[in-house]
Amino acid sequence: MDDGEHRREVLGEGETLMGAVRDVALGLATLGFGLMAGLFYAFAVAVMPALRGAADRTFVDVMQRINTAILNRWFLSVYVGVLLPAVAAAALHVPAGGRAVLPWVLAGLLLYLVMFLITGGVNVPLNNKLDAAGDPADPAAVRRAFEGVWVRWNVVRALTSTGAFACLVVALVRAA
Repeated sequence: MDDGEHRREVLGEGETLMGAVRDVALGLATLGFGLMAGLFYAFAVAVMPALRGAADRTFVDVMQRINTAILNRWFLSVYVGVLLPAVAAAALHVPAGGRAVLPWVLAGLLLYLVMFLITGGVNVPLNNKLDAAGDPADPAAVRRAFEGVWVRWNVVRALTSTGAFACLVVALVRAA
């Protein structure tokens, strides 16, 4: 008898199904957190450093275009949608006595929510101000009001979302 057969015999088919649902929820949450960490990391190490050398008008134009392009169903389905499997993974590990997994899922959720709050409280308002500037007469002033603060807080988002991803990776390992 292999491990899976033994587990089904001891736990029953209902627990095996519930375990599969827990695993899927945790896997989807981990994937989503990883995608978001990768996005913020890419901005921190590639996009914003590349734009650092661009002319002010080019910088403003490119960032305005990015702000428009990123608001699509693919981004939003992961950015917001990943909360559903993450919360489900936490909730499903409570009755399972998930002492080895639950603290890591909760820590990951907390870090993801911090990233979410930073995005809504700092980066999105800056994006909105940048978009409201339209084609500014003084693109250098618009850039000065945007770039430094946005970049610093994006690094914090990259760190918190990477921490959230790492926590869920640990949870996956512990759930195995």
